Amino acid sequence: MIEGTYYKEWSPTLGRDMEFKVFGHRGCPVLALPGRGGRFYDWEDQGLVAACAPLLHAGKMQLFCADGLDGEGLLDADLPLRRRAEMQEEYFCYLTRELAPRILELNAAGGKTPKTSLWCAGVDIGAYQAVNCRLRRPALFTGAVGLSGLYDLHRFAQGQEIARDDLWLRNSPTEYLHKDGLTDKTLLAQAKPDQLTLCAGQGPYEQDALADTQALAQLLQAQGLPVHLEVWGYDVAHDWYWWGRQWNLFAERLFGQQGKEE
Repeated sequence: MIEGTYYKEWSPTLGRDMEFKVFGHRGCPVLALPGRGGRFYDWEDQGLVAACAPLLHAGKMQLFCADGLDGEGLLDADLPLRRRAEMQEEYFCYLTRELAPRILELNAAGGKTPKTSLWCAGVDIGAYQAVNCRLRRPALFTGAVGLSGLYDLHRFAQGQEIARDDLWLRNSPTEYLHKDGLTDKTLLAQAKPDQLTLCAGQGPYEQDALADTQALAQLLQAQGLPVHLEVWGYDVAHDWYWWGRQWNLFAERLFGQQGKEE
């Protein structure tokens, strides 16, 4: 078992307190995002913190588990479409303009020199949030891991047209990758494939995530942008058990070679 440090801090962007929990004391910082309707404690409660515990203990990685707000934005079908897009953009701004700098500050306090290699990872809608952060802010986020992600925002628009709304466009990877000027494709093209790792299974309740994951990978490849895609077996379901196994594998692969604690 690994103990975490709890934070509750005011967000000027969101106009509310936001909670997050930190595990580990140094190493590569990773912003961890929950699934739909999820909270900051889901990664801990569902075993994903334990899945990377050896890396946390060894000082190779530091995990920052954030709260989600999709229940008040993308998933709230009672809100007007524009307001849902505004909530998503506000949450994106919170992650990139407030929480990310705070993560780097806390991470630097645990080591001799600041760590500038910030990653993000997520499951389900959290995978979408992580990948959206990486694609829209590649100078800030070195890489992302998306497990069973839902990347086509048409799924949440109840059949309404979103391409003409600037905020929906800016937050939909399957839309903005077709455009120029909405993301730094030159910088993204310089990355290694595993700096954007996408994974989905072929088992129960993975159909939408599998379709979106494969479609996003194909779109990235067509744009000449590196991506590492893994499609797991027919027994791999859309649930925390499998995300824990995937995260254990990918975390070790991506961060296991980080310098050992001095």
